Amino acid sequence: MNPFSSGTRLRDMIRAIRASKTAAEERAVVRKECAAIRAAINENDQDYRHRNLAKLMFIHMLGYPTHFGQMECLKLIASPGFPEKRIGYLGLMLLLDERQEVLMLVTNSLKQDLNHTNQYIVGLALCALGNICSAEMARDLAPEVERLLQFRDPNIRKKAALCSIRIIKKVPDLAENFINSATALLREKHHGVLITGVQLCTDLCKISPEALEHVRKKCTDVLVRTLRDLANSPYSPEYDIAGITDPFLHIRLLKLLRVLGEGDADASDSMNDILAQVATKTESNKVAGNAILYECVQTIMSIEDNGGLRVLAINSLGRFLSNRDNNIRYVALNMLMKAVTADGQAVQRHRATILECVKDSDASIRKRALELVYVLVNETNVKPLAKELIDYLEVSENDFRGDLTAKICSIVSKFSPEKIWYIDQMLKVLSEAGNYVKDEVWHALIVVITNATELHGYTVRALYRAFQTSAEQESLVRVTVWCIGEYGDLLVNNVGMLDIEDPITVTESDAVDVLEIAIKRHESDLTTKAMALVALLKLSSCFPSCSERIKEIIVQFKGNLMLELQQRAIEFNSILAKHQNIRSTLVERMPVLDEATFIGRKAGSLPGAASTTTMPSVGIPNGEAKPAAPLIDLLDLSSDDAPAPSSSGGDLLHDLLGVDLSPAPQQSGAGQPSKSGTDVLLDLLSVGSPAQSSSSTVDILTSNTNGKSPVSPLDDISSLSLSSRVNSNAGAAPMMDLLDGFGPSPSKENNGPVYPSITAYESSSLRLTFSFSKQPGNPETTNIQATFTNLSSNVYTDFVFQAAVPKFLQLHLDPASSNTLPAAGNGSVTQSLKVTNSQHGKKNLVMRIRIAYKLNGKDTLEEGQINNFPREL
Repeated sequence: MNPFSSGTRLRDMIRAIRASKTAAEERAVVRKECAAIRAAINENDQDYRHRNLAKLMFIHMLGYPTHFGQMECLKLIASPGFPEKRIGYLGLMLLLDERQEVLMLVTNSLKQDLNHTNQYIVGLALCALGNICSAEMARDLAPEVERLLQFRDPNIRKKAALCSIRIIKKVPDLAENFINSATALLREKHHGVLITGVQLCTDLCKISPEALEHVRKKCTDVLVRTLRDLANSPYSPEYDIAGITDPFLHIRLLKLLRVLGEGDADASDSMNDILAQVATKTESNKVAGNAILYECVQTIMSIEDNGGLRVLAINSLGRFLSNRDNNIRYVALNMLMKAVTADGQAVQRHRATILECVKDSDASIRKRALELVYVLVNETNVKPLAKELIDYLEVSENDFRGDLTAKICSIVSKFSPEKIWYIDQMLKVLSEAGNYVKDEVWHALIVVITNATELHGYTVRALYRAFQTSAEQESLVRVTVWCIGEYGDLLVNNVGMLDIEDPITVTESDAVDVLEIAIKRHESDLTTKAMALVALLKLSSCFPSCSERIKEIIVQFKGNLMLELQQRAIEFNSILAKHQNIRSTLVERMPVLDEATFIGRKAGSLPGAASTTTMPSVGIPNGEAKPAAPLIDLLDLSSDDAPAPSSSGGDLLHDLLGVDLSPAPQQSGAGQPSKSGTDVLLDLLSVGSPAQSSSSTVDILTSNTNGKSPVSPLDDISSLSLSSRVNSNAGAAPMMDLLDGFGPSPSKENNGPVYPSITAYESSSLRLTFSFSKQPGNPETTNIQATFTNLSSNVYTDFVFQAAVPKFLQLHLDPASSNTLPAAGNGSVTQSLKVTNSQHGKKNLVMRIRIAYKLNGKDTLEEGQINNFPREL
């Protein structure tokens, strides 16, 4: 008796799996059933093979491995009966894919079934081939499928057309074989065959240019006539959906017409009338009608230009925007984004409806509508659109404010008709959503303010008013603090009053109050507080009556935990205490900032920024030249990598303090690049000081009478100067006091200690000697002069020296003086090396060398390791 004859039926297995309360119970049931199926496979049980495969398919859908049943599919496919073949082909489509090697074995069975006398078996074979067809199977079975496109039964023709789509996608070279058969299907009356024929022609046109030209010439009129008959057909219960006859066929026809009309004026003209008819007569109150209208609009926008038809299509999209269905509105916004480039004026007519979509409750619609509004803005409509968006900003949700604010700022900046309007709109944005504004936005606002000389008073008064109600907006606070520091006298004296302003009375104490609030606000960040300190220093010169109060505020930050604020407070206090005579010159008003320079820097297109030949270069450890950073932006208050002022003349900081800011000449060895990257001003007016290098330095606050670092009394920390971070190397440039004059220069240049030369490598035929030197102020870098001497009586040619160092060292090799080494020590070859030790003082230099040369035309190679470098290197 067959041991599996009493096995469970499919429904019983499903019931047992669904009754499992835990995953472990389910796995146990599946394991038991899989074991029984394996046993039946081993017993070659033919009676229950179809039941076992049905179980395997269900187990496969649950995610368990079923690869052991793949051969059972092939056995069932080879069976003569329809029920077995049906289960076999279903298992073939579920359990296998085109990557399985087992699939090669089924090709012959498929070929036999495609030629079977039973049309239902032919249908099974076509369905399976259309789902898992590989390129090899496509080439083998394409003739049978092409023949079945003319089969007498419409269901077979339909399946053959779908199978043909799979074949031409797998093997595009076979497309030309199906052109005539596919175009013949376009005259079918049966809708099922017709829709598959249309889809087959669409894919053929996309794959083959020859097919596109053939269908365009032979079938465009046929397709237009078919679409007209379909649109005007009476009620047909067999194909009716919501009062529309076969909307699926409508859409397929429109897609094919779109492919045919794109780039061809004649084809486009022949379909204009029917497209206009579909766009006007199709009902838009049903989902099926909206689907047809949307596809019709896409076709109109894709074919060759017809102004009236495009306006009709865009008006249809405008009606979509009033629909209650969010999906319809979203696709309409998507389509309008594409239509703007074709006919922007027609889209502008629906501007009010689009603006309403910006306020929609659905986040996706809001964002898409905002992008469309941004595209629609131009010089003529920027004012009303900006007003609408700013008004909505007041009531918008927090998660949408970031995107909305960014778009408003971009619109205002790009299309602003005048500076006063730009400033007004930006103040509104800062007042409502200043915390969502990016740094470059308020930087740009300050640049514009500095260039609007006649609006300085108006702007600082407007900012003062806005600060009273919106002190929690960080970006607004920063711009207010900066403007009060620069134009505080205009605020107090009501200078530059405009007719549109209301009078305002602000005392010097009121202006200082704003800065004190900003600097002591708990929410203020480092940048805001640092800007406020600079503004207080500036007001100490403008408002002598508040000088003591300002000094008290600054002194409070001398012990601040933030090093930046502590340093600024100490230095500013020193200015207030010791340098009253030049304070007004030091903190005078900022020069007008060049808008073109700022815009170029922001866009990454500052003139010369990409050039390495005209820009000064800074030496870097590997000996390569790196272009210096662009001109420092005084508004980039969070920058930590500001470059030194260039001596070329275009610097905004030139003569800011009334002295010559050109750096002292750097003493450097031969062949060493001059390090011009020191920040001479030490970034007095911006947040974040750059790292101090060992090149020329400036003592800003204290005089240096002995050429040494000043000694600060413990009871007066304020006497600390910015030079406390300076490397006081003997070879550094002379110290300079910008406020009290120049200190004496060092008496002589110090070339540093002298290091003994070493014999780095010596063999019977070659000697290598190293001599060492260091650049003053740069102990990590060692310059090595390598001298090669030939000890043999033969001349060495094609001489090449190579060296390798560990990761903590950086090595730069200059070219050798010659590639020929004379014999018997009658000459030598020299080569310069530069080694930078990142672990200087902790690890010694070490190097592996390789010397290659030719001796009498024969390649010779010598290698060695050098460990006897002086420890002080």
